Amino acid sequence: MIRRWGAEALGTCLLLTAIVGSGMMGTSLSQDLGVVLIINVIGTVLALAVLIWTLGPTSGAHFNPAVTLVAAFRREVNPGEAVGYVCAQVVGALVGVGLANLMYSHAWWEVSSNTRSGAGLLLGEVIATAGLLWVIGMLTRTGRGHLGPLLVPAWIAAAFVFTSSTSFANPAVTIGRMFTDSFTGISPSDVLPFVLAQLVGAALGAALTEVFYPRSQPEPLDLPEPVHSIKEKPHD
Repeated sequence: MIRRWGAEALGTCLLLTAIVGSGMMGTSLSQDLGVVLIINVIGTVLALAVLIWTLGPTSGAHFNPAVTLVAAFRREVNPGEAVGYVCAQVVGALVGVGLANLMYSHAWWEVSSNTRSGAGLLLGEVIATAGLLWVIGMLTRTGRGHLGPLLVPAWIAAAFVFTSSTSFANPAVTIGRMFTDSFTGISPSDVLPFVLAQLVGAALGAALTEVFYPRSQPEPLDLPEPVHSIKEKPHD
């Protein structure tokens, strides 16, 4: 379990380093916000693909409390493990933002002044997160998890450029980005509405999964087999 938590912390850390760092790189290279956004998209989705590919076999590569909460609701992870995942994700996000800030000669943490408010942006977060959970649900229900490193980053890349919010779609990412006063930051007053919109989107994405990829019974928890059910092996 410790290894799984470590994988979630490391993956979320490097994901935030990629998100914030690529945003800073973009603004250092161009004043054109379209160019900056493209650089940010490329850096983020390529890093996400690698992280899912490398850490997926260890922890499932959630890197996202919304994904973990849906998995816990479906009994794919037990509650204790889910709490550990979420804590690891938030800590990893904070460390990742700090590393990106330091790389570009900013303070370790700095409060963002980047305002992101309005109903349109919140709707964008609902759509981005719902789509993400729907894609993940399809992959797990149809046994196509090997396509995760391709399809999950593909959805994030698309949502980056078609949603008004540029697709945070992740409460840990949102909390982390509160501590960078850069292109990718979000002001503290806008964090809670974003997170609530993401949770609504996660619930919607989970519901869409049930509609299009239903199952007949709950997923079993990954628990040890009871001692009394283990049969003794016959003696030679």
